[in-house]
Amino acid sequence: MSITPLMPVYPRCGVRPVRGEHCHLISDDGRRFLDFASGIAVNALGHSHPGLIGAIQKQAETLMHVSNLYGSPQGEAIARRLVDLTFADTVFFTNSGAEAVECAIKTARAYHQSAGDEEKYELITFSNAFHGRTMATISASNQEKMHKGFMPLLPGFKYVEFDDLEAAKAAIGPNTAGFMVEPIQGEGGIRVASDEFLQGLRALCDEHDLMLILDEVQSGVGRAGTFYAYEQYGIEPDIMATAKGIGGGFPVGACLATEKAARGMTFGTHGSTYGGNPFAMAAIGAILDVIPDETFLAEVRAKGDRLMSRIGQFIGNYPDLFEDVHGRGLFIGIKLKVEPRPFVAHMRDNHQVLTVSAGDNVVRVLPPLVIDDSHIDEFMEKLSAAAASYQLEEAG
Repeated sequence: MSITPLMPVYPRCGVRPVRGEHCHLISDDGRRFLDFASGIAVNALGHSHPGLIGAIQKQAETLMHVSNLYGSPQGEAIARRLVDLTFADTVFFTNSGAEAVECAIKTARAYHQSAGDEEKYELITFSNAFHGRTMATISASNQEKMHKGFMPLLPGFKYVEFDDLEAAKAAIGPNTAGFMVEPIQGEGGIRVASDEFLQGLRALCDEHDLMLILDEVQSGVGRAGTFYAYEQYGIEPDIMATAKGIGGGFPVGACLATEKAARGMTFGTHGSTYGGNPFAMAAIGAILDVIPDETFLAEVRAKGDRLMSRIGQFIGNYPDLFEDVHGRGLFIGIKLKVEPRPFVAHMRDNHQVLTVSAGDNVVRVLPPLVIDDSHIDEFMEKLSAAAASYQLEEAG
């Protein structure tokens, strides 16, 4: 047998974590890594957070799973907390961000078609978006690298340039059901939407009775410095997908919607075997005990400002390697003048710091939201050493 037991869809590196301690990962060979990747914006409270561990352990002793055919005191309580914290009136729990986006797509279509507008099924999406790896979510992206091998794509999506309001307006047609957009593109390179763009999309939706879907799977749950990034734009969506940080490492997501937007989501229209299970609800509860607090979020913004300022001051020392630093909160991108993957690998393998590459030649810096100044110092020391040794390697 030549195929590996784990299906070989990931080019796995040599780091093999077996333990986590706050903002560090320890591999099976004993190496200790500063984790400024956070499982790609998942481990919002770092590793081994006592509140999260305690909530999951306590729930495991009581009830792990029960069918959604029965009442859910745990799900009802967490849904109420999310409704109280956000724009939403109702919540559907999923197992992942891709499932949350799938639910958002169905909700937007059902809004129109439940009222007899059968022709309104098309969502306008944006260049370099990433919405997941299901057939619907890859179809919602214009990235050909995700399409290869999986044709034909599902119909119902039209692509326009990100942050181009006039292009979005021009794309509206008789089949348009709404827009689906990341307020800050993660995989696309920490590209931050302008106020004018998101506010303009909101206005277009109001004018044409369309649904505004925000994909906040990566930008949400404090990552951008507010509980959700949309709060920074002075708008509210009709539908929103969330996941990643909302479970702190436990696989869970959610689709949030207003009562109006969810009018088509009635008995039998959607479902999930595991979605909203008590285990997952305990994890979300522990996250909600910490992150939505305004003092905590203010600290995220302050730490993000300090980290970006220090990176910005540093990268001028290597003008041939770095171009700029940008982002919001602790959702930070360092734009390189070269392909980022070799540099990410160099930092990981030679300087024991974990980051993530992204589109547009960007290195994503996604530390746990609970970092302190010692972690910022450690990161800057490792970044400095990595830049110096990388440039020497490239020159030599």
